[in-house]
Amino acid sequence: MLLAKLNTPQKIQDFLDTLPFNFEESGETCRSPMLTLEHKKAHCVEGALLAAAALWYHKAHPLLLDLRSTQEDADHVVALFRDKGRWGAISKTNHGVLRYRDALYRDPQELAMSYVHEYFLKNGKKTLRAFSKPFSLLDYEDDWLTTTDPLWQLCVDLDNAPHTNILSSHGAQKLRTASPIEIEMGELVEWKNSFTRSQDH
Repeated sequence: MLLAKLNTPQKIQDFLDTLPFNFEESGETCRSPMLTLEHKKAHCVEGALLAAAALWYHKAHPLLLDLRSTQEDADHVVALFRDKGRWGAISKTNHGVLRYRDALYRDPQELAMSYVHEYFLKNGKKTLRAFSKPFSLLDYEDDWLTTTDPLWQLCVDLDNAPHTNILSSHGAQKLRTASPIEIEMGELVEWKNSFTRSQDH
């Protein structure tokens, strides 16, 4: 069984990196881990759910973290894991930024803040504003693992979960814009998208 082989966060991330990005050409999706494996592609939420399923299979707590941006940008979701009391994150993204985090961070807030300088628009404006508390998938029936129905309610619940602001509006105004070379780096993608719905993380 595939999940049995994905017995470390690093192996889970390595597997997610092999999956093409889901650009939702036929409409928006929020697939269960089983359907994601069947379709062999994923966007950030689907990748986070699959990572959480693999972590849970190996007795770790399945947790998600929502990174909330301004309305100009798209939110991003990662799966959380812990190692010796430190926090890390598994991330499915098409870009060269907002990726895996080793378990170096003292708490989810410190981890979330590590993404601030990578989270920007094409004009260099930094857009990350808040993060959710760790969102437990243990609050749901096991159906989220294998259902063929879209997991829209789970996504709504994650979006509505308590979030903590990273900085004030005044603090946001003082952020330095990303430099041209950072913007160029941010444009790097793994999978080409011939279909554009929104900015994909």
